[in-house]
Amino acid sequence: MGLPRVWAGTPYADEARAVLLAHKERGALRLAGPLGAVLAGAVRGLRAGGGPLLLVPVPSARRSVAGRGHDPVRRIALAAALELRRAGRGARVLAVLRQRRAVADQAGLSARQRLANVAGALEVRAGAGRLLTAQPAVLVDDLVTTGATLAEAARAVAVAGGRVAGAAVVAAPSGAFEFNGA
Repeated sequence: MGLPRVWAGTPYADEARAVLLAHKERGALRLAGPLGAVLAGAVRGLRAGGGPLLLVPVPSARRSVAGRGHDPVRRIALAAALELRRAGRGARVLAVLRQRRAVADQAGLSARQRLANVAGALEVRAGAGRLLTAQPAVLVDDLVTTGATLAEAARAVAVAGGRVAGAAVVAAPSGAFEFNGA
């Protein structure tokens, strides 16, 4: 399937990086609301049709969730769905992706190494594929760098019979992806 169209809420710069890391690594859970609002803006930027949307968060590794005590992307996705519903757009979070095998930490890997690292690593949970056929899915993540993980998530959703309308992220490197308001 390849990388779907990606829309970012903000450039990945000093302030965005600090807020994302505080939420993700230091447990500043109150930041999920503001990050969800930025993600909701990115979802709106996709212009993925007028009907309700399924927000499908890219899963964190089980060991990362256990170590952090929360799944930051899922938490941000839930806040984004609430923001979208408040604005009159039907949206719900469908956490159906899971890692079928362990992957290495992507930090420090080249784009080619990242693709190889995540190839075949995600799948839709057993029995959840039918939930993806009713509405278009918007893949959501906190950050995109090369797009390898989002491309793998799109592949997994397509294999399960779902349709990916695009991907929305809180932040991305400047100039690499479309931005909300840009």
